[in-house]
Amino acid sequence: MDNSPLTALSPLDGRYHSKMKGLNTLCSEYGLHRARIIVEIRWLQTLSEIKEISEIPPFSADDNAFLESLIDNFSLENAKSIKDHETVTNHDVKAVEYFLKDKFNRRPSLAPYAEFIHFACTSEDINNLAYGVMLAEARATFLLPALESILSKLIKLSHNNADTAMLSRTHGQSATPTTLGKEIANVAARLERQKTQLTSQTILGKCNGAVGNYNAHCIAYPAVDWQMVSQRLIQKLQLSLNPYTTQIEPHDAMAEYFAICQRINTILIDFARDMWGYISLGYFRQQRIADEVGSSTMPHKVNPIDFENSEGNLGLANALFEHFIAKLPISRWQRDLSDSTVLRNIGVALGHSLLAYHSLLRGLDKVAVDHERIQADIINEWAVLAEAIQTVMRRYRIEKPYEKLKSLTRGQSIDKAALHAFIQTLDIPSEAKTRLLELTPATYVGYAAKLAKAI
Repeated sequence: MDNSPLTALSPLDGRYHSKMKGLNTLCSEYGLHRARIIVEIRWLQTLSEIKEISEIPPFSADDNAFLESLIDNFSLENAKSIKDHETVTNHDVKAVEYFLKDKFNRRPSLAPYAEFIHFACTSEDINNLAYGVMLAEARATFLLPALESILSKLIKLSHNNADTAMLSRTHGQSATPTTLGKEIANVAARLERQKTQLTSQTILGKCNGAVGNYNAHCIAYPAVDWQMVSQRLIQKLQLSLNPYTTQIEPHDAMAEYFAICQRINTILIDFARDMWGYISLGYFRQQRIADEVGSSTMPHKVNPIDFENSEGNLGLANALFEHFIAKLPISRWQRDLSDSTVLRNIGVALGHSLLAYHSLLRGLDKVAVDHERIQADIINEWAVLAEAIQTVMRRYRIEKPYEKLKSLTRGQSIDKAALHAFIQTLDIPSEAKTRLLELTPATYVGYAAKLAKAI
């Protein structure tokens, strides 16, 4: 059977393939090979800038343009060529080296320098930097823009509904009122904090040889400051140098990056579930799309499928992030290869995250606030004012205020008349009594509106 989206094992490459445009070329094996090409070429260019390495002088403008074209024009055919080399070498990084040497050997001005490709490098020098390039680009191109879009929608929703009084539901029960805008602001504030951390998260890299000591570098060119050369390369890649490594960069910073992604996703799972619940309560109405079917047997249904899809994909991503965080910083002695196959799944975790973010955005675009339904829920919940009354009673030292309100309201159906009758019996200053008598469930919202507008 021919390859088809219908036969793909991963739904990211099948059902959701069209939604992975860009990320699939960045975080696939093709993308990894392209990132390796970037690292190998930047390393070669860096070597050519070091005056003590006279055997490889600075490249001409034409040769540098050619090297840049190998990056800019890297194609699927190029990746297949690397794969052909790998069938012989059984080593993917060595296959990249041979691919580049083929290119150099066909260009007379570069052929003399072919053996400086991959000079003094171990495979992990190339791989860790390639993955660092991949993560930096994924963050800038996909993760942060998606999070910005979500935040923009949340902030707008918060501001527009800052004054929309809403019944809280602690433990699922009627509780002290809030506003819809404030509850959305809570999510936006949490998300903004994690987005800031993701933006500033350092991505570390190393290019220091077989066990992290520049052994081969020093024996070939003892007069060169190899730590400086390594740092120069890593800065070109817009990463940060980790000076202390074994054969592998220990992936601590990578684990921190994934931990932030995991926290972002956890916040959004929480939000998706709340939205699901608010839709169930009728606080949000869902847009009806004429040809869509909500249920194969119940024609009336409009299901919150985008929030459900988002929740499911966020959970899948977090399961992978959890393994990355636990696994990647661990390597036996100076190197074992158990991280290699795990790292190849970075794109899967990022793909499920991105898919979830887009589902969430689509869900937010399809809902509208039902102000009448929200108001109907809160308007007759006079019992929630028990907190306010007993707190004022405490201020004026009335004996057992909590217990008196508990006796009056717990498990009881309390209306405005009953509550006002109780307030009239209180021995408190008249201005305090008036303030309580003027209070309604919809006005007992504290700073909620102010906080919602400030986000």
